[in-house]
Amino acid sequence: MKEKIQPFLKKYNDLPVQARAGFWFLVCTIIQRSITIITTPIFTRLLTEAEYGDYGVFISWMGILSCFVTLYIFSGIYPQAIVKYDDKKDVYSSGMQGFTITLVILWCLIYYFGRNIWNGLLSMNTVEMMAMFCVMWGNAAFGFWSAEQRNEYKYKILLFVTLTEAVLQPVLSIILLMRSENKVNGLVWGIAIANLVCYFPLFIVQMKKGGKFFDGEVWKYSLRLGIPLIPHYLSSVVLNSSDRIMIKALVGEGPAGIYNLAYTISICGTLINQALLQTIQPWVYQKIKEEKYGDIKKMAYPALISIGCVNLMVILVAPELIRIFAPASYYDAIWVMPPVSLSVYFMFMYNLFSYFEFYFEKPSYVSVATFIGAGLNVLLNYIFIQMFGYVAAGYTTLVCYFAFCVAHYIFMRIICKKEIEDAKIYDLKVLTLISLAVTAAGFIIMLTYNNIYVRYGLLIAVIALALIKRRTIIDTALSLVGKKKEK
Repeated sequence: MKEKIQPFLKKYNDLPVQARAGFWFLVCTIIQRSITIITTPIFTRLLTEAEYGDYGVFISWMGILSCFVTLYIFSGIYPQAIVKYDDKKDVYSSGMQGFTITLVILWCLIYYFGRNIWNGLLSMNTVEMMAMFCVMWGNAAFGFWSAEQRNEYKYKILLFVTLTEAVLQPVLSIILLMRSENKVNGLVWGIAIANLVCYFPLFIVQMKKGGKFFDGEVWKYSLRLGIPLIPHYLSSVVLNSSDRIMIKALVGEGPAGIYNLAYTISICGTLINQALLQTIQPWVYQKIKEEKYGDIKKMAYPALISIGCVNLMVILVAPELIRIFAPASYYDAIWVMPPVSLSVYFMFMYNLFSYFEFYFEKPSYVSVATFIGAGLNVLLNYIFIQMFGYVAAGYTTLVCYFAFCVAHYIFMRIICKKEIEDAKIYDLKVLTLISLAVTAAGFIIMLTYNNIYVRYGLLIAVIALALIKRRTIIDTALSLVGKKKEK
């Protein structure tokens, strides 16, 4: 056994630190994002459809309120700031941490003194809302710290923290859920406590390292870029969450629970999305800084094809996934999964364009592009959910993410003309061909749902092709998470 493992260990040790770090960053993000997927079969059996729908609405509202409570500084502004201003990155880290926790405390006080109004407006209770504030702050604290680790290619402690939280969160959630009279309250407090235990030390580490809770320059920078980005983040969350909220309002809690399950499983492709994006993000910003735009294009096309293939696999096994994750009463959710899974592909693509909007500090472009997609989503949901039921929400999501992507591409081109002498970053024909192929393949696979033999034949063919082309797949994966990160 040792002799068989030795060659692989040698190859691993021979990889540059960027490649090793990229691989483990990918693993960390997949683990972190997998918690929801792994616990779904448990929660759908411990909660009623209505309770599971309420939990989905809690997640939706948390995403919406985070736009105001944290400004999502940790995911949009901070990663490019520590690349552009690397000589002051420790001060930026502690200053932005201080600014974020201040925002959370202020919003918590605003809520608490008007809690009766807020609870009625959001259809939630005080216990859930206080847990939500804890989770929002914990996610932000971890976001700052993990972005710094990725930028410096430090993966060992990040892996440890990720694994600890991945184990602690579901354990606490299940224990508190089963011991609570209100199961949803127990579930959300399990998530909150796990976040606080795992992420509070990270906050302390960055605060000590930077040494500044308040820094006027950093706080002004955060406000100057953060406030104009509120429409962007709010629109993104509306685009992600309005379906479930509107389904509950228009056709009931039961359909909202079924759609929430389908959506949760369908977007498991975002595990790879987020893992890959968080891995390549600092590298892309560095390439923009160095004006090496050709390198970005070489990375983008294989990445799009890889993400497309991942989501096509999700569509291919959708019926089996629904049977694994939930009882038979949820089975109709399979018809929602193809369009939502295809939306995940466009979720990935738009980031390739928005990096330029963030780097050149054009928050208004980012917000307008996202607002177009979100506004269209609410309008189409209102019309078609009432006409065709909750399944229509999957198709409106796909249409809106496509529009969202197109808008970001247009604004990226405007920025390139102004900032980098009209450099042509991507070939539009190549992007279009890849996107058409992925979309067409997804709907062709959906047509096989009623013929198990054809679908399993496709699955066997895909597995066989993957085995034959395994060397190419491995080389492509390594290039995306590591080798491309070399300067």
